[in-house]
Amino acid sequence: MKKTLITVVGPTAIGKTKLAIAIAQHFETEILSADSRQFFKEMRIGTAVPSKEELYSAPHHFIQHKSINQSYSVGDFERDAIELLHSLFKEKDIIVLVGGSGLYVDAVTKGLDTFPKINPEIRTKLNTELKEHGITHLQERLKELDASYYAQVDLENPHRLIRALEVCIGSGEPYSYFINQEKSKRPFDICTVGISADREIIYDRINRRVDSMLAEGLLEEAKSVYQYKELNALKTVGYKELFKFFEGEWELDFALSEIKKNTRRFAKRQLTWFKKNKETLWVDFEENSSEILRKIESKISNE
Repeated sequence: MKKTLITVVGPTAIGKTKLAIAIAQHFETEILSADSRQFFKEMRIGTAVPSKEELYSAPHHFIQHKSINQSYSVGDFERDAIELLHSLFKEKDIIVLVGGSGLYVDAVTKGLDTFPKINPEIRTKLNTELKEHGITHLQERLKELDASYYAQVDLENPHRLIRALEVCIGSGEPYSYFINQEKSKRPFDICTVGISADREIIYDRINRRVDSMLAEGLLEEAKSVYQYKELNALKTVGYKELFKFFEGEWELDFALSEIKKNTRRFAKRQLTWFKKNKETLWVDFEENSSEILRKIESKISNE
């Protein structure tokens, strides 16, 4: 059998973990997480880390293996994930990759884009602009310099905005120019499975997940990391809104409503990202796992 990476994608709260475990158990294999916020030990509740029971159900990798105080980029993840896959594929014909972070999924399945070397002073200046003028200023600059990337980037993520802007400014070319270059093919086949549902269902599941996180202790978890709020890992939905509550800027009810709203917006961006892959096998979130497994086996055997 060909070596195959089965990749499970979809919006947040749709059931990716459950399906990934079912696939891993069926093929007697292991799971790599491509959820960039589940890497961090201090962010268990707010990132919906799989439960202990789920983690015991199949071997998982890249779950809470780093601290928020450690630097860990998408490039680091690509290197580590490819190295692990090389090792696992010696024993397994099929491995599972699961996650909602599109850039991190693409880093494993497609490889990262190659960018020119940029003068570090540009990033320093952009960070100063962010502090002095706010994120809206960076959003407007990106819209002017690269409307194409502006239309697809997470506009609430200052790290992504600054990265795109420094490339635009330092190279004189749009950031999107460099992300559209052809990359070398991976030495394994890729079968991507996307989970979908009607928007109303996705939004309802998100709202209920946020309520569940609060009941599990999200408020206490956010308090425990508040002192590190300037770290990039914590500029994340679910934490940044509660930080404003701690600072007295927002009431708790409003902060929670903002978490739900921003998570819904994030889910919409996730779907836009994942829908770009025309090879994805889309399944309904309520579809029986045995039927999904049948479809996966059929797709793998036909490739």
